[in-house]
Amino acid sequence: MANSILTNASALKALQSLNTTNKSLEQVQSRISTGLRVGEASDNAAYWSIATTMKSDNQALSTVQDSLGLGASKVDTAYTGMTKSIETLNTIKTKLTAAVGSTGADKEKYQTEIKALQDQLKAYADAATFSGTNMLSQSNASGTAADVKVVSAFNRTAAGAASISTIDIKVEDIKLYDGGAAPTKKGILDLKRDGTGAADTAGTSVADMAISSSSTDADITGNIQRVENALKEMTTAATKLGSAKTSIDLQKTFTASLMDSIDRGVGQLVDADMNKESTRLQALQTQQQLGIQALSIANGNTSSILSLFRG
Repeated sequence: MANSILTNASALKALQSLNTTNKSLEQVQSRISTGLRVGEASDNAAYWSIATTMKSDNQALSTVQDSLGLGASKVDTAYTGMTKSIETLNTIKTKLTAAVGSTGADKEKYQTEIKALQDQLKAYADAATFSGTNMLSQSNASGTAADVKVVSAFNRTAAGAASISTIDIKVEDIKLYDGGAAPTKKGILDLKRDGTGAADTAGTSVADMAISSSSTDADITGNIQRVENALKEMTTAATKLGSAKTSIDLQKTFTASLMDSIDRGVGQLVDADMNKESTRLQALQTQQQLGIQALSIANGNTSSILSLFRG
């Protein structure tokens, strides 16, 4: 290659090669420092877009996980209150059964115990509150009790449309008390019932029933039937709460696994292979040193031309 004092082709080529090496070296150093192969859209627009959407969805799933935890606590609280209420109502049934055929004085003693247990039932229901939600003790002035909705999933269709799924608990079917002025339906324990246990506005509720020294065995048997029917309804309510509790626990486990899967998927798209990048770094550093030497040699060729003009 001919030498020229105006254009040093060798130096230009060496400089071009060195710039390319420096650019690659800068890219590798960025990957090593950030741990990302695709850190911004300019690195790989498609992968960056997919990863950004998946990361956003994972943040939404994190919120779902929190909601499931809160929902689980609400259901656990209601379930605990319901099971304790069932135990207490069974004790009331035992007292009523013992009162059949007893003396008037004994019936009054049983009534004292029954009243204390009835107060305990109300206390359980009122205390079954978590984060402002109480499914057992309501006060609806009119209409029905609102369902408790637990956000259970964040979904995205193939077309990109997002939606939310919920686990719904129908409070109207499990409430024990409803102290509102005119609710559509009273609770299981304050619902008025006749002597067969069926709903009857002229009857007496489990919460208000009582026996006295003058109560007949038929009167007491009627109260036992009220308790029996209420127990059946409470057992069904406990089953619904238990089912909701199981669904929430399963969804929590699934959501945690899904978040891990998305993290792995994002990592496969954008994470740098650190072993590979460290090897490339060493190779590029060597190329950089060689490029600097090549540029130095090329620039030295210009100096040799000057020697031709020395006397």
